[in-house]
Amino acid sequence: MSTAQPGPAATPGPRILLYSDDVDARAQVRLAVGRRLRRGAGDIDWVEVATAAAVIATTEAGGLDLLILDGEADKVGGLGLARQLKDEIYRCPPTLVLTGRPQDAWLASWSNADAVVSRPLDPVVLHGAVAALVEAQAVTR
Repeated sequence: MSTAQPGPAATPGPRILLYSDDVDARAQVRLAVGRRLRRGAGDIDWVEVATAAAVIATTEAGGLDLLILDGEADKVGGLGLARQLKDEIYRCPPTLVLTGRPQDAWLASWSNADAVVSRPLDPVVLHGAVAALVEAQAVTR
C-alpha cells in the first residue's frame, strides 16, 4: 500500500493563440513547439482559431500569453492582423508571425510583430522563439 501524497498541483502552462486558416499548418506548429516549453513546465493550452474575427475576439477577452499568427493565411493574413492587434488592443500579448520565406522578415517588422519564423518551420527555432516570448511576457507581468 502506498502512502505517497499527491504533489502540488502543476502550474498551468502558457495559453497560446494559434491562428491559421489551414488545419495542417496549425498541426505543424503544435508539433514543432511541443507539449510544453521546458521540462517540468505545465502543458501549453492551445487556443486554435481559423478566422481573423475569432483572433480579435479572443485577444480582446484577454488571458493569452502569446499570439502565433500565420502570415500566409488567406483572406486576412497574420502580418496585417498583427499590426491591427498591436495598434488597437491595449497590452496586446507578444506576437510571433510565420512567414512564407526568410525574405519576408521586413514585412514582419512592419507588422510590429515581436518575432518572426519563416517556413519551412525548424522545430528548434520555433520552440526557442515561443519560449523566449512567453518567458519575457512572464517577467513583465
